Amino acid sequence: MQLLLNIDVPDLPAAVDFYTRALGLQQGRRLFAGEVVELLGAALPIYLLAKPVGSAPFAGSQQGRSYQRHWTPLHLDLLVDDLDVALTRALAAGAQLEGAVETQAWGRLARLSDPFGHGFCLMQWLGRGYQQVAD
Repeated sequence: MQLLLNIDVPDLPAAVDFYTRALGLQQGRRLFAGEVVELLGAALPIYLLAKPVGSAPFAGSQQGRSYQRHWTPLHLDLLVDDLDVALTRALAAGAQLEGAVETQAWGRLARLSDPFGHGFCLMQWLGRGYQQVAD
């Protein structure tokens, strides 16, 4: 099984700019008449999908897309080698830090949001990562 990641955005050029600058990804192919941009450089391909504000996420939906800051139980955790460097880069690209950087037994964590309301975390393992806290 292969995993693909799709991220809906209201402004495709701004999203390409943000994700390439914030995370160091590279633009790959443009697909579907330019409505989708592939980003490369992560462990899986990321596709930015141009979806207008208010558009329905599926047929019959009573709720339209909103790009105000929102929370969902599904979000990105991005492992980085140096959290301080990655955080500085993400903030310079327009990410918002949401709370203090935390240090846990398994590593360091910074909670952020992108300019399109999506939450994501930057994580740096310490020691053996999650193995530090495994039963």
